[in-house]
Amino acid sequence: MASIVGQKGQIVINKDIRERLGVKPGWIALQRLVDGHVEIFFVPPEHDQSLKGCLAAHIKTGVSGDSWEEARTLAWETAARQREDLPEEAPR
Repeated sequence: MASIVGQKGQIVINKDIRERLGVKPGWIALQRLVDGHVEIFFVPPEHDQSLKGCLAAHIKTGVSGDSWEEARTLAWETAARQREDLPEEAPR
């Protein structure tokens, strides 16, 4: 598939290639020169959808109001106990 380079140095990525790669308008095209040819990598933009509630299925208990400090202390103590169970790291 050949494309003609326009006056501004632009080319069009063929539709079937864009579809196979899932590239959509707004994606970033990263280019680099490698051994006399150009490689292009496409990166999707950051999402603009809310993540609110996405972890709800994984939460076993809730924390409200004054119990935040108690929950934080419990979490640190639990993490410390779990850390104590780990083998010591070898010296560097």
